Amino acid sequence: MCRPTHFTVSYEINPWMHPTVPTDTDLAVAQWQELHDTYVRLGHRIELIDPVEGLPDMVYAANGGLVSDGVMYTAKFTYPQRMPEGPAYAQWFTDHGYRVHTATETNEGEGDILTVGDYVLAGTGFRTSTASHTELQEVIGKPVITLRLVDPRFYHLDTALMVLSDTEIAYYPEAFSEGSRRVLERLFPDAIVATEADAVVLGLNGVSDGRHVIHNPRATDLAAALSERGFEPIGIDTSELLKGGGGAKCCTLEIRA
Repeated sequence: MCRPTHFTVSYEINPWMHPTVPTDTDLAVAQWQELHDTYVRLGHRIELIDPVEGLPDMVYAANGGLVSDGVMYTAKFTYPQRMPEGPAYAQWFTDHGYRVHTATETNEGEGDILTVGDYVLAGTGFRTSTASHTELQEVIGKPVITLRLVDPRFYHLDTALMVLSDTEIAYYPEAFSEGSRRVLERLFPDAIVATEADAVVLGLNGVSDGRHVIHNPRATDLAAALSERGFEPIGIDTSELLKGGGGAKCCTLEIRA
């Protein structure tokens, strides 16, 4: 995770960002701290990367890369405003003893690349290239399944799909192309299908440890569906960070040993 010390919205690279709308950095830090402390309370270990002045989106740590079996596949960002984040995260993992593979193809880490058990779901359409899916598969040796996003509000896969366990997901079908919806229906016939009301508050940008699911508290239909499936939903307000287009998942890069 990365503390949002320098958080603001000073440019516009997704539909959620509006530089004319004031941001409250102190509130962003307080909301992030609640998320951090919730992870600790649930027994998870948190590693912190130092925030870099001039990189306000560095708080969205999920975009910093993908870690699979101790290998870190670096991010290569689409927009120049975020490009320096990739090397910053790569350096952290290098310093901590991980084998780092520097991506040659455009990708935005766990924003578009989500691990589900022994394979990977990989988004494309707005930020991450399909060429990176091929490159990633060669790096980590896991099947990588391409999913095309079609609604700009859901510009990253982690805004339209949440991994709940090694076999379960929740997703919003209308964010995907027809073919990608058929793929998801085939792979996950028992998936939780999110309502539009929950999707448009980025309710699917959440984090599950297989039992507890941290999500936007405004996603009430999703919370009810999770409870019915035996999960424990935990609502954490990240409304200030949502002004940059991210929620709990965007703030969380999962490190897999």
